[in-house]
Formats: sequence, C-alpha cells, structure tokens
Amino acid sequence: MVDFEPKSYEDFDPERRPSFGEALLPIAGMIMFLAVGIVYLGLDAQMPLLWGIAFIGLIARYHWGYSWDELFDGISNSIVMGLGAIFILFVIYMLIASWIDAGTIPFIMYWGLEFLTPSVFVPLAALLSFVVAMAVGSSWTTAGSLGIALVGIGAGLGIPEPLTAGAILSGVYMGDKQSPLSDTTLLASGVSNVDLWDHVRGMFPNTIIIGVISLVLYTILGLTADTGGAGDAAGQVAEIQGALAGTYELSVLVLIPLIITFGFAIAGYPALPALGAGVFSGAGVSVLIQGRGFAEAWDIIHYGTGPETGVELVNELLASGGLNGSIWVITIVFGALSIGGLLEITGVLAVLAHNTAKAVRGVGSATLATAIGPLLMNVLTADQYMSIVVPGMTFRDLHDEYDLDGTSLSRTLEETGTVSEAMIPWNSGGVFMAAALGVPVLSYLPYFFVGLLSPILVVIMGFTGWKMYMKEPEEPTEQPAEAVA
Repeated sequence: MVDFEPKSYEDFDPERRPSFGEALLPIAGMIMFLAVGIVYLGLDAQMPLLWGIAFIGLIARYHWGYSWDELFDGISNSIVMGLGAIFILFVIYMLIASWIDAGTIPFIMYWGLEFLTPSVFVPLAALLSFVVAMAVGSSWTTAGSLGIALVGIGAGLGIPEPLTAGAILSGVYMGDKQSPLSDTTLLASGVSNVDLWDHVRGMFPNTIIIGVISLVLYTILGLTADTGGAGDAAGQVAEIQGALAGTYELSVLVLIPLIITFGFAIAGYPALPALGAGVFSGAGVSVLIQGRGFAEAWDIIHYGTGPETGVELVNELLASGGLNGSIWVITIVFGALSIGGLLEITGVLAVLAHNTAKAVRGVGSATLATAIGPLLMNVLTADQYMSIVVPGMTFRDLHDEYDLDGTSLSRTLEETGTVSEAMIPWNSGGVFMAAALGVPVLSYLPYFFVGLLSPILVVIMGFTGWKMYMKEPEEPTEQPAEAVA
C-alpha cells in the first residue's frame, strides 16, 4: 500500500471546486462511453476508457482551469496507488504458466478429480478457498494459485466454470476480509481508528450468516448442476487423468512451488514476493522434474503454455498467455486508474462524497451512504484501496455524529469495498480474477454470492439496528464535594 491521502471537500478551492451537477457530468459521460463502446459497438474496454480520459481532461482543463501538470499529477498518484496490483498482475501471469509447465496445477487437477465428486465439489471449493485465503491473508494469492486448479477440477467434473469461479471467489473474499493478515483488513481498521481485532470480531456475524447462506446455495447448485450424466462424467474424468499423466511427471515434488508460495504467505510476506518465489520455484521444478531446458522453461513463462495432451478440453484448461498475456489486462487497469486519478484531483470524488453525506438522516441512511461509497469508488477509481480510504475519511465524522462506534464504519467499508472489486469488469480486482480463473466477470457474477449478499446484509443491519456497534456513553466525571465551612 502507498501512503497517499486523497483530498477532502474542504481542501479544494471553492472557485474551482465543481458543483454537484458538474461532478455528475464526467460520471454520466463515462457511463455513456462504456455503454456505447462495449455494448453497442462491441469494443474492448480500453477505447471507451481512453474516451473518458480525454473527456474528463478537457472539462478539467478548459472549464475548471486545471493545468496539464496538475492533471498529470492526479493520474500519476492514482497509478502509483495501483502499482502493487499491476505488479501482481504481471507476476500472476508468469506464475500460472510456470505452475502449469512444472506440473503443479496438473497434479492438483489429477488428484482432485480422483477424490472429488460433482455433488460435493462446489461447496467444498468455496470452503477450501475460504480456509486458504484466511490463512494467507490474500484473495489474489489464493485465487491465482489454488483457484486456477479448482477451475480445472470443476471443468473435469462437468461443473459449469462460472459456478466454480463464483464459489471460489466467495471463499477467497470471505477469507480475505476475515483474515487479520489481509492488507484491506488492516486498512479498514486503520482508516476507522479501530483496533484490528475489534474489527475482525465485528465482522463475525456477517461472515457466519453470508457463509452459511452461500454454502447452502452452492450445495443446491452443485447437486442440480448439469454435468452431462454420471457415466459421461466418469469417462471424461478418466480421459482427462490419462492425458495429464501422459504429459506431465506427476510426483509430489511438483507441489514444491505451491508449498513455497503458501509458506511465504503464511510467514507474513506480502503477495508480490510470495508469488514471485512461486515463479522461480516453478521454473526450477520444470527443469529438474519435467526435463525442460533452462532457457525453454523461462521462454514458456514469458510467452505462455500450449500443451498438446491429445484431449482438447485439457489443452484449453492448461493454455496460458504467460507474461505477454498480461499486457491486455494491464492496459485496462492503467486506463481505469487514470480516470480515477482525474476524478480525484479535480474534486469530483470529494464533491460526490460530500453531497452523499449531506443527505444522511439517521443510522440507517448513514450505513447506506457508507456502503454506497466503496461501491462507487471501486467503479470510478478501479482501486480497492481508494474504495476504503476515501469513504472512510469522508464518513468517519458522520458516524461520530450518530454515536456509531468505529467498528460499524470499518465493517461496512470491508463488507462493501473489499468484495465489490471483483464485481466490476474494469476494476483491477475484476480484471485479475477474470484473467486468473478464465471466466468473465459478468459470467461468474450471478454465482458470487458473498459479493452480492454482503453489502445487502450490512445495509439491513444499519436500518434495523441489529448488531450495530454504538459508542458507550461516557460516564460523568464526579465533581469534588465543596468544603463545609
């Protein structure tokens, strides 16, 4: 995380600060560009994002009077905030290629198909993802390693990939937000001035309720999923296992990259060095176990995998783009972060947040406004950290006004900001998860129950008052008794 504090409403010169109506103009423009470009013209997101950058830049330069240097500083600050995500995207593409070539992912797929059945796979995928994400404190690390193998296992069992991806994401984000090792958990508690463990305990009711509901739904969907018939599924599993065993050396030694990566994560290393260690160890296993040449192993990490196993499904599951394949998604992240930087430096975000806070009339609407804030920031800035920092700073005083304990604020930020990044196609989180799992955001979204239900539950809690954490009334200080004459 970068130490960057966005400007508040009062920090902007009233002469250049946009009105509420003016602040809505670039938002309306972006919605129109994305709708026309992606939906009507069938373009990828990069061009509509470029139109948005130009549109907002022209308004800021010629209507609000910002110089090019000021606008460039806003873009630069936003990109610096997102550099961690960009670097991880580079590394995760290399890691996927490395682990496929090393046999790590094929090994997990082979034995997962051996022991798992279609009827129990979906809820178990969510539960396993939750346990691992909570242990390592990273949704990205878990989805980019274990999640990839689980998608392959699910495909082999005949489970629809969007359903598998939704279950994985529900598990990883539930574990991420509940883990004291997670950077977003630390950030939400820090910006709310709340003890870390109070914040973690404050989310228990939400995690238990949403977790149980999600597992029940995944169990039902797993039992009713169309897997093509038991006989066909059994034959397909045998064919896939044969193709894997005939292409890769599947000894337990190929799990070394997985053990090293999770070992680094559990030991407290950030996601980037942990995943980087997985890339290097994967290359080593490719050379020593799979018999690759040194240059060949790194060439595969650079340009991706394209195994020829004799089974088309396996070829598709184990095809990856390597480092080169990351460029397409990186350009989307750069465009979205640039727009977020322009909206922040020109005061558009501050004005939207300020006017939202003015509309609050009670605890329920304060919770609703706080929940909308991270969702809106994830849409506009494409950065998960901004989705927690900006609403946290904006609504901190508002929560004090209604005697709400900081735990209520930190919980709302986490339950909406953390999980919603994977729900937005141009957000760095949505881009990453779609790329890592090989399933488009809009395809897995209907099955991402934790992401869909968590914001709803936290708002219901605000309006009903159930499990809302209020400040304890201050005890009156005793006045010293007057001396008796």
